[in-house]
Amino acid sequence: MTSLDALIQGFQLAATPTNLVAAGIGVLLGTFAGMLPGLGISGTIALLIPISFGLDPLTALVIFGGIYYGAAYGGSTTSILLNVPGEGASVVTCVEGYAMARRGRAGAALSVAALGSFFAGMLGLVVLVLFAPTIAGWALAFGPQDYFCIALLALVVLSGISGQSMVQSGLMVVVGIMLGTIGIDPMSGVERFTLSSDILLDGISFIIVVMGVYGMAEVLQTASDGDAAVSAPRVAFRDLYPTREELSRSLPAIGRGSLIGLLIGLVPGPSGTISTFLSYAIEKRFSRGRDQFGSGAIEGVAGPESANNGADTSTLIPLLSLGLPFNAGAALMLSGFLIHGITPGPNLVNTRPDLFWGLVASLLIGNVMLLVINLPFVGLFASLLRIPLGILMPLVAIVVMSGTYFINNNLSDLWLAVAFGLAGWLLKGAGYSVAPLIIGLFLGPLIEKGFLQSMVLADGSLLVLMSRPFSGLMLGTAALFILVRIGLALRSHFARAPLVPVPPR
Repeated sequence: MTSLDALIQGFQLAATPTNLVAAGIGVLLGTFAGMLPGLGISGTIALLIPISFGLDPLTALVIFGGIYYGAAYGGSTTSILLNVPGEGASVVTCVEGYAMARRGRAGAALSVAALGSFFAGMLGLVVLVLFAPTIAGWALAFGPQDYFCIALLALVVLSGISGQSMVQSGLMVVVGIMLGTIGIDPMSGVERFTLSSDILLDGISFIIVVMGVYGMAEVLQTASDGDAAVSAPRVAFRDLYPTREELSRSLPAIGRGSLIGLLIGLVPGPSGTISTFLSYAIEKRFSRGRDQFGSGAIEGVAGPESANNGADTSTLIPLLSLGLPFNAGAALMLSGFLIHGITPGPNLVNTRPDLFWGLVASLLIGNVMLLVINLPFVGLFASLLRIPLGILMPLVAIVVMSGTYFINNNLSDLWLAVAFGLAGWLLKGAGYSVAPLIIGLFLGPLIEKGFLQSMVLADGSLLVLMSRPFSGLMLGTAALFILVRIGLALRSHFARAPLVPVPPR
């Protein structure tokens, strides 16, 4: 039986009334979970796993798959409308999406996010059907030094994402890395920088910092502006969707973002977040509308949102073909398999073809459902911005606080979110972008873990970082990028320096 014949049979199983309803419930739950900060894919699937015991295994997996896809899209809604990332992968969407919303283009941003998510999801599923075993084998070849070099290259490339000076960007990256070292040392188990506080033993959650420096900082900024704060303008119905020019600029960004997400999703770790940062950096450098970045460039929404969904889809490749979850969401999906007595891996497609192909077909159906459900509601979502700021901002604060509490069910996290909100507000007022800080906080622990594991394997020899072709290439690229940035900075400095005439002898 060919893959096409098996997929057709999978559609016959997924298209039963029960499984169609399950797919619809899953994508709706996932969308709302993505909108609510702190809950996300992992929290929603974890809550539903006990309820799924009495369901048919395929039906339960269809619901989990719908949640997995829906949450990846839902996070963009609050990012664009409220500047509150529903999950880590939606952080970058805040930058351009919220700027578009403030000038009346929230509908266009939401529509492009939905289209990008749909295209990236479809592309990822096609690759899953055709090449899953081969690609998953490549992903297994990565070692600790490869992870370290990838994270280091990402840190070097993305540290300039804000467009501010190298000194300012570097300072914020270092602060982010320092925040990432708070907690328990991953190798020795020793407390680091906890100030003898039990609150900081587990470190500072990335999501708490993100919701503080974006969501709470926006509330404080609006409060400080007072009467000067301007609500989003009313827009006509025809302005709720992208113009022809916006679509023509978005399509290349969607293609690039989908490919980036597809590749990064095969690397173990939080690939969704890494791929969105990388996609944003590439769009800012090469897109047609790069001069609009910072003030609402449509490419800054299309590329990262496509990368996020592409990464989430390609993460299913090692999960289904090897039984290896490469991120938290995939780990919860694996739990859903195991509690129903199903073990994902190379033999799944042979031993349980009904489950494998039924799940793949349901993901394709769920992807279409997301597009059909979300596009008609773009106007309803965009109308949230017409709520007076005196009502809207307290609602934002409530969303941020509730999401923060959901992470660990700990009141101490609320105080941390407020503290980071105040810090974010002060930093923005001083002309500093918080994006490099977020990048340092996110990538710092990954770099530390990869470096320590590499040193343990090589008895402390730094040569291990260049012993593999891939890691050596990544290190060389990072060094070249640093040299190029220094050269550009020096050229800019000397170009601005005034010419001092030499006095005659």
